[in-house]
Amino acid sequence: MIAWMKRNKLLTFAAVFVALQVLLAIFAPFIGLQDPYAQVMVQRMKGPNLVNLLGTDQLGRDVFARILYGYRTSLMTCVTAVALALVAGGTLGMLAAYYRGWFDRIVMRLMDVLFAFPIMLLAIGVIAVLGPSAWSAALAIAIVYTPIFARLLRGPALVICESEYVNGARAIGASDGRIIFLHLLPNLSSVVLVQTSLLLSAAILVEASLSFLGLGAQPPIPSLGLMLSEGRNFLLLSPWPAIFAGFAILFLSFGFNLLGDALRDTLDPRLRTQE
Repeated sequence: MIAWMKRNKLLTFAAVFVALQVLLAIFAPFIGLQDPYAQVMVQRMKGPNLVNLLGTDQLGRDVFARILYGYRTSLMTCVTAVALALVAGGTLGMLAAYYRGWFDRIVMRLMDVLFAFPIMLLAIGVIAVLGPSAWSAALAIAIVYTPIFARLLRGPALVICESEYVNGARAIGASDGRIIFLHLLPNLSSVVLVQTSLLLSAAILVEASLSFLGLGAQPPIPSLGLMLSEGRNFLLLSPWPAIFAGFAILFLSFGFNLLGDALRDTLDPRLRTQE
């Protein structure tokens, strides 16, 4: 294990960096933070100090606690969104590659229609129908990313479907479901893993943007994008909430993006360093 970590220093660093942020978000209620909802008006807009490590916002709420709880909101929203997009888009992409013909043409034309809309415009349109909330943002992001997974998995799936072991499985009478789940899907796992990490990074930015516009998690739920939006109105009086919320978004997105790049370099045989 130690030797593997030394060979894959970037992947190890990225995994630890992401894991640390995820663990802080998961265990935020258990590490003795101040109440992220408690308003102490006499302590509002304070700078970092021993009691409030990252200062307080315009309502006297602890910025550090709200950032960690904002991590929870962002991660739950984005993980849910990417998981839904992976299931829906990945399934459609594999089925289109496997069955081809009219099914392939219909599915991919539908994906092209979704691709024609700008990401933020499509997400805002979905939320306009459902109403602003964290779960509406998750569904909107899932719809936006479904065609990405569909097109991404369809390409390599087409190659795998023409391979000898898939043709051999068909020849011995293996069912379509068995071929898809036991032969097709396992050979796409590296592509899925890398793209999931990269899209999580992008989804965090989209979720933060929607929250910044007031279309994601609604007050008083802590949200990084919402904290950034609220803090911009008080930059001259107390820039700390906006600065730290912005850095939190940066670190979370950067971590998943770095993890995706490191996974791609490790799992893609063409990119591995020959030793």
